[in-house]
Amino acid sequence: MSQTPAPVEVGERAARTLTAELARHSGPKTALVVGADAGSAVLPAAFDALLPGDRLTLVPAEGSSGSDLRDHVEAQGAWIAERVTVAGSFEETDPADVVIVAQPLTDGATQTRALIDGLSKLLTDGGVLSVAAVALPGLAGEASAELDRQSALFGAGTDLVLRNRPPLRVHRLRFTPASPSLAARLAPAYRPSSVPVTRTMHLDSNGVAAAGIALGLAALTRVTRPKSKLWWIPALAAAPAAAFFRDPERDVPDDASAIVAASDGKVLSVERIRDDRFGDTEFLRVAVFLSILDVHVNRSPVPGRVTDYFVTDGGFAAAMKPEAEHNVAAYTVLDTDRGTVVVAQRTGLIARRIVQRAPVGSVLARGERLGLIRFGSRTDVYLPADAVEPLVGIGDRVAGGATVIARWL
Repeated sequence: MSQTPAPVEVGERAARTLTAELARHSGPKTALVVGADAGSAVLPAAFDALLPGDRLTLVPAEGSSGSDLRDHVEAQGAWIAERVTVAGSFEETDPADVVIVAQPLTDGATQTRALIDGLSKLLTDGGVLSVAAVALPGLAGEASAELDRQSALFGAGTDLVLRNRPPLRVHRLRFTPASPSLAARLAPAYRPSSVPVTRTMHLDSNGVAAAGIALGLAALTRVTRPKSKLWWIPALAAAPAAAFFRDPERDVPDDASAIVAASDGKVLSVERIRDDRFGDTEFLRVAVFLSILDVHVNRSPVPGRVTDYFVTDGGFAAAMKPEAEHNVAAYTVLDTDRGTVVVAQRTGLIARRIVQRAPVGSVLARGERLGLIRFGSRTDVYLPADAVEPLVGIGDRVAGGATVIARWL
């Protein structure tokens, strides 16, 4: 693997993002870190992700000494040394559940494609390749464009790490389908674009953008009309705009039979329906209305693999009214060990924008963030009717990722 003489820096946040798939896997699991050296921030992040029963193999970066890397591993103590080995080359490694490229790719498209093709052969069935490239326009180069192309074909998720010099985009690629049962062994994925405000409260990247736009308008108004007080209007709007996109941490139930709410809000209906788009199964649909004051981050109600995603056209009726049934909606279809589960994100009177962050092929843990709807809206969860017991009723308040709305029978 050829790299530029001056490799792009991988900071702590980018390293945590590169190793996120390893950290969320409860194991036992195998991992491979390619292009490692003793000073890489990726190594401590990978070491922190290890659990009893895990195995990690390191392949040194070009110009890095394998003996120095072994000394570094030994210096971490017996617990790490028992689980980590250093290989001289790819040929000495076994297939792994997670393969991580420790250095951002900066080569041309042909070299990047050849490297990815080679690394894909080192993955177990359903395994994930985690790799990064520079995200700045003008510096991204052919490697970034090739990774974008690979993500369009095999993407299991991407993350933009702005707090890195330079900013990086981390791609997670899955070349063979993962088993739905894998989802039950995963914790919700780490999202670097969700900005921590306190230990338990984050701000979604949409909130950062909304606040930035409001403050930018305030500054522009102040400059162009210095004698006017109108700049106070967008300045005061920045805080509530950011607060709308708040993203709290939630304690997701460990109970394997639990099905959690996909969003915050008030239950509008709990009913049995049929939908030919999802087969001949009868579904129990739990519809939840989100007011403008509710948290609008949507979460996966169950562990599962995303097998389909589509958007249907429609109107923009008030989300609490029956007519909202025919609003614009985005459907995320999950394959689980218990059958098909669907999350429908519906627009409302004010909401006109659905953000979905779980591409087809991605594997979601119970309570994992899958997207959001901007402003008032409605989120429906479709469950196999004969396989679940509902635990909520009309008028109940629920919290996304935390409230158990039903249980598998």
